Amino acid sequence: MTSSISLRQMAAAAAALLAAMPAAGAATSCRAESGPQTTALVELYTSEGCDSCPPADRWLSSTFAPGGAGAGAVAIAFHVDYWDRLGWKDRFATAAWTKRQYDSARAARSDLVYTPQVLLQGRDLRDWHSEKRGAAAMAAVARLPARADISLEATPQQGAVAVSATAHVPGAANRKGAVLFVALASDGLVSEVKAGENAGKRLAHDHVVRELRGNLGIDAAGETTGTVILPLPAEAGRSSTVVAFVQNTETGDVLQSLSLPITPACAPAH
Repeated sequence: MTSSISLRQMAAAAAALLAAMPAAGAATSCRAESGPQTTALVELYTSEGCDSCPPADRWLSSTFAPGGAGAGAVAIAFHVDYWDRLGWKDRFATAAWTKRQYDSARAARSDLVYTPQVLLQGRDLRDWHSEKRGAAAMAAVARLPARADISLEATPQQGAVAVSATAHVPGAANRKGAVLFVALASDGLVSEVKAGENAGKRLAHDHVVRELRGNLGIDAAGETTGTVILPLPAEAGRSSTVVAFVQNTETGDVLQSLSLPITPACAPAH
């Protein structure tokens, strides 16, 4: 297995090559396209301040390999900030991820907001910890024809990754409220927790969302395209992945998902 380099190393390599060879043109890019079947989106809402969350973190890591995909689905983890008040500030948590969790509940016409919470296609998946039932739920989604097509092209820049993203929603009935989201997720992050409910524990995290952009709305013709600049975090972890998904922001329904691992192939040779 080829080991992944960090995004910071990748950006440095890209900058060095472009400086040395200004006539060579743009850096080599990575591409990915979604397929004809639905790839499910699995979202974990978690926190380092929650003592029942580490088992869910381990489940996400073991079920979905680094690179975003596994078990016919794409996985991402949002760290919420409402546990920070108990004495340990989760450095991966933001108010924006807490808001997304509450918005997801409202879109699903539900009042279920808790940690750890797993959503499958924008809906609460209570049976995630049951290998048989959780796998069956994801397999059922994977048998459905895709309701959106997504393509991604990622190019390293100085301190960021530029992602050219496009999406097409063929069915007119699926276009209202549909938005293409693009995220950057990190694997191999580790924390030595000093306070709160997990004091004294060493926690490992994968698929942690560091950036999320949702400004690419689907137009009346079912199309969207744009370039999203995702800043590289100072703490990049072991590897990183660009994750894109088309979601109806009014109902929470996810139409299609796609992951693009940031591998050495995405960087210019050096």
